[in-house]
Parts: sequence; C-alpha cells; structure tokens
Amino acid sequence: MESHINAYISLVTTSAVLNVFLCVYTYFRRAEISRANVFMLYTAALSVYTFGYAIELASNTLEQMKFWTVVEYTGMPFSASLGLILMIQYTGKSLSKKATAALFVIPTITLFMVATNDYHHLFYKKVWLRTDSSVPLMDIAAGQWYVVHGAFTFSCLLCACLILIAQWKHTKKMYRRQLLTLITSQLIPMTGAFLYLMGLTPGGMDPVPVLMCVTSSMYIWAILSSRLLTIVPIAKDSIFESMREGVIVLDGSNRLVDYNKALRDMLPELETSMVGQPLNDIWLSLAGETFPVEYGREGLQTDLYWQLHGQTVCYQVRTSYVYNKNGEPVGSLIMLIDITEQRFLQEQLKQLAYFDGLTKIYNRTQFLHKGREILNEAQLSHQPASFILFDIDHFKRINDTYGHEVGDQALIHVVSVCNRYLNSEMVFARYGGEEFVIALPNAALQDGKQLAEQLRVALLNDPLHVEGSLVPITSSFGVAQYSRETDSLESLLRDADSALYESKRNGRNAVFAHSVSLA
Repeated sequence: MESHINAYISLVTTSAVLNVFLCVYTYFRRAEISRANVFMLYTAALSVYTFGYAIELASNTLEQMKFWTVVEYTGMPFSASLGLILMIQYTGKSLSKKATAALFVIPTITLFMVATNDYHHLFYKKVWLRTDSSVPLMDIAAGQWYVVHGAFTFSCLLCACLILIAQWKHTKKMYRRQLLTLITSQLIPMTGAFLYLMGLTPGGMDPVPVLMCVTSSMYIWAILSSRLLTIVPIAKDSIFESMREGVIVLDGSNRLVDYNKALRDMLPELETSMVGQPLNDIWLSLAGETFPVEYGREGLQTDLYWQLHGQTVCYQVRTSYVYNKNGEPVGSLIMLIDITEQRFLQEQLKQLAYFDGLTKIYNRTQFLHKGREILNEAQLSHQPASFILFDIDHFKRINDTYGHEVGDQALIHVVSVCNRYLNSEMVFARYGGEEFVIALPNAALQDGKQLAEQLRVALLNDPLHVEGSLVPITSSFGVAQYSRETDSLESLLRDADSALYESKRNGRNAVFAHSVSLA
C-alpha cells in the first residue's frame, strides 16, 4: 500500500511541477500569448492545489493533513472559475465585471468554510485517519457546503466543455487540434471529479490531481505543436459583430438574411422582424423609397446620405457577391462605411480652396478658373460674354471711422445686396480687398451695363445698419465685353479695371463701360 501511495504522490507532484512550468512559461511569453493573465492564474491555482494535495498525502498527522487541505483549497475552487473564464475568452466572448465577480463567490465561501470547518462542520462533517491503511490517510464525511462546492465545480467544467463543443463547427480545421485539446482538458478532470464524488475511484482517492498530469502534458504539447494560446482562432461571428463597417447580407432573392451590430447603430430603425423581407421593401418602410443603390452589381462603390439622430451622415456603399463552394453566387454583401467626417473635411477643404472665407462667394483663384470656362464657351459658340469689376467707394474711410469689424460687415452687406440680382449662371467673386468681379455668360455689353446700374442703385438705396446708425455704401463699376478672338480673360479684366477707374475719376458711384460711359 505504501508503494502505491508513494507512486501516487510522485504523479501528483509531477502534475504540480508541470503546472508551475506552464505558469512560468506563460509569464515570460505573456507579450505574445493571448489572455496570458487568466492562464497564469489558472495554472497557478492548479499548482497550489496539486502541491497541497501531494504534501497532504505525505503528512503523518491529521492536523498536518487538515492544514494542507486548507492550502489545497486556496487554489482548487478558483481553478474551476478561472478555467471557465479562459474557455469563454478563447471563443472570443467575454463576461461583464459583475458576472466575473459572481463566479468567485462560491470558491471564496468554500475556502472560508474549509479554513473554519472545525467551528461549524459544514464542509466536512467529520475528518479522521483511515484504519485500513498502513500509511496515514485522511478520510472525510461530506457536509452540506461540500455538496454545493462539488456541484459548482462540476458545473463550471461542464459549461466550459459545452461552450468549446459548440464552437467546433465554427472553427477551421487548422485550429481544431487546439480546440480538441481544450475540450479534453475539461472532460478528463470532470470525469474524474464525477467518479470521485460517486465513490467509484480506487481506494477512495481523489484522481483529479493525478489527471492534472495528463491535462498539463496536453497543454504543453499543444503549445509547442499548434501554438495553443499564442495563435487563437477568432470565431466568424465575433469578426462579423466586431466590424466597424455595417454589413447587410442578402440571399439570392435580395431578401435580408443577416446584419451586424455596426449596421444596427447606423440604422436604428432596422428590426429583427425585417429579416426575410426584400431589401427594397425594408428601405421603403424606413426611408419612403427603395434602396437607392444598385446593389445587384459586383464591386459597386458609391455614397449614400442618411439622417441619423437629426444629422446628415454619409455612408460609402460597397457591394460584393457571396459564393458557395462551387463558385456560384448565392447572395450578396452590402457594406456601409461611415465616411461622414471624411466628406466633411473634403467640404471644408473645398470651401477653403474655392470660396472667400468672409463673404462665402468664390475667391479670386476660382473666379479665374470659372471665367476662363465662360470665355472658352463664348469663343466656341460665338456668343458674347461680359465682365463687371467694381469696388466699394471710400472703403478705407469706413474702416478708419467705424473699425475693421464694420468694414467686414460692409463687405458682407454688399454681397448680400448683389446676390438679389444675380442668377445661378453668373459667377460672382471677391477679387481682392473691397473689389468684386462678376462674369456674365451670353451677355452683351449693354446687358452688363444694365446689371451694373441695378447693383449701383440697389447699394445706394440700401445703407448698412450698424448699432442704430446708417452707414452709406456706394460702389464704382467698370464693364467690358468679349468681342475679339484675341481677347483673353486677363485683357478683359484690364479693360473692366480701366472702366472702373474712369468711374472713380468721374466722382465715384458710377458705371462706365470700356471706352463707353453710361451717365
């Protein structure tokens, strides 16, 4: 009998050493091992459990055995909870802080019950030395909490095992050896614990510490052969749900099959009851129109604007087919990527590049581009085109008298008044400082002079209101017309500028055309 006990102690000690090795190995490789902290705690708990059990078997007195039993239970009850957490995390899921804390309530109570058993006998009703053994061995009579602890431990092992088995069909073949190792590592101690609780083990000995030798060896083999915990498979469902892009999955008849969390955030009105309905019908109920993108095409990429929480957002829509194993299309994917910020930045850059920051009309650079387009069109179609150049009279006096803030208001006021008389075909720009320019496609010189006179009168009759006082604003205008193929935009603007200075020499608040005056 003594030789059997010594062999048993040797196996349990080997289990402890292997678990210590796994714990230390994980610590030094923690940077590359997924969920290293949980695995270290798990193997550390098993090390304490198996070392404690080995020393308990080697003890000579009942008091020594009871002490080392307490040491065992500082590791064993917690290993079940840590093992369950490890397997849950392996499948790509996680527990909340409250759920995690709840898993350690019963193990903590168990440790307290074992440590104080002499005062209440709720864990062990009775503890004694066996009389039928040639070496000191402790025997127990289970108490009420022992049953609770056993049921909890068995439940943790069973749940971990079922979670891993459920993951089998979602795991690629290359990772199934890892998964099989983990499933076996839960099945072996679970079977051993069940047989021990049923009193079916040889000599009534707890086989679990010895079986830990097998599971620890399996862990080491799996870590070295299939890089267990270093490369962990990620479930397809986890990838799908964690994607930042919204994804719509359609079947061959363009009916909604599935969608992910990102899409639910993008389209809060979408409901699970809509699964199975045609996408166009769903979009009709959401937006009052069918889906505005031709999603039946492969590789389509376009923009979709949507109202979310009272704001306009922009999604880039990309489409692709879903193929079966035979390479036949069986459905399609529609991916929605939030590019609202990108489009917003593009609009800001466009505003900075094309528009004057103060008045919000075209700037000089954009006018020169647009003006050349109008001039080229006029040359090709043999139609006239006119250009009006004007500035605010005595603008420096307004700045000096009222301040630059009022000067800015004067510029905005002039633009506001002029916009009442301009149509969308005309190009209106701030040419520089207090100077403005207008390009008139298909307009003869007389048309340009007539519009300039309208603007002059409108500005004269609509002074700027500033803090209860009126600031009169007048402008001087110069007009030029494209008439020869040799005319360029630059020459026409020089002609308009010459006419503008003619207006100023004649007392300002006037309109002059190039070489022709309009009194």
